[in-house]
Amino acid sequence: MDSLIAAAGRALAGGDALAALKHVGLRDDPPALALRGIAMAQLGEHPRARELLKRAARGFGSHEELARARCVVAEAEVALAMRDLGGSARPLATAAATLDARNDRANATQARLIALRRLLLLGRLDDAAAALAPLDTSTMPPALQAVTELAAAELALRSLRTADAEAALARARAAAERARVPALLAEVAEAHAALERPAARRFHAEQEQPLRLAEVEALLGSDALVLDACRRRLRAGSQALALARRPILFALARALAEAWPGDVERDLLIARAFRMRRPDETHRARLRVEIGRLRALAAPLARIDATARGFALTPLDAAYPVVVLVPPVEGDQASLLALLGDGAAWSTSALALALGASQRTVQRALVELEAAGQVRSIGRTRAQRWLAPPLAGFTTILLLPAALPLT
Repeated sequence: MDSLIAAAGRALAGGDALAALKHVGLRDDPPALALRGIAMAQLGEHPRARELLKRAARGFGSHEELARARCVVAEAEVALAMRDLGGSARPLATAAATLDARNDRANATQARLIALRRLLLLGRLDDAAAALAPLDTSTMPPALQAVTELAAAELALRSLRTADAEAALARARAAAERARVPALLAEVAEAHAALERPAARRFHAEQEQPLRLAEVEALLGSDALVLDACRRRLRAGSQALALARRPILFALARALAEAWPGDVERDLLIARAFRMRRPDETHRARLRVEIGRLRALAAPLARIDATARGFALTPLDAAYPVVVLVPPVEGDQASLLALLGDGAAWSTSALALALGASQRTVQRALVELEAAGQVRSIGRTRAQRWLAPPLAGFTTILLLPAALPLT
């Protein structure tokens, strides 16, 4: 390794991309191309960075397996920054194995962290927890320690374990200070801010109250009967009924919970669940069927009783109230806006993967949001990306999609 390559590498490790480019900006040999690609990525020029890294990988010979593996890892990180979440995870896993075999522990760890962060973006929290468990921060350089702890904090936040998130963020801050990388310090500060911003709203007795994440965690851990409109669940203590895949039952449960301790008229329930303004006897018969299904599912948590006007929801333990927890921003596009609110440019395919929806559905939603001035697009055809201004004033943790159970 020549002195300019070594100097550029040290500059990149410290986050000084411009200094690195001064050393290798005019060189076209594979090591210089790789470093130029990493520098361009640090400057936010991701398409150019990806092109340079691909050229570098092609330039390394068959005997330079280690260098090619490092290029694969760097390109995967650029793809993550571009929110290009498609493709197979196998090349990155193969690169990590190659780096381990060649005793490049730092880059092997980086590869595994990229895979972990991809799982978090896709909402695959169980898989992310499994990927995080074997990582040992005690043997990592400070910058990788900070990234690992930030991933642990995000996983804890998405899982509503605020105490674990605060502990991970404290470790991330200490590691970032040792690494002296401004971007890491800024990321830690932003994660800390999310803990203090409102994350949801609580409706109870016709009153609304904003809640921070810690307060949401406390509410969901209480014995109150909570209609959680953020994750579409009905829960009391440790028992929960998932309604994310049952939109009609969720609409009925929410209407009943909002009316507690009163009841809801049958025609109003039909309007909420079936979107019918002029119901007839067929709609009332369908309502009885759906109420029967909801009554059977909710039996471990609550009763649904018929009244003269309609139906009423009653907790099994009358000593505890019924509370409705709603997200700070509602609507069919709330999760889409939450993903776009991170400030990164997302492709339609990546949004579809993260939301578990079809690209056509996501495209229609994006067109509606663009017409409303809430998102904007850059580029055309396959290079098109979507952006939205950050949703300031509250955290979007509870709006972010999570992988749903199959049952």
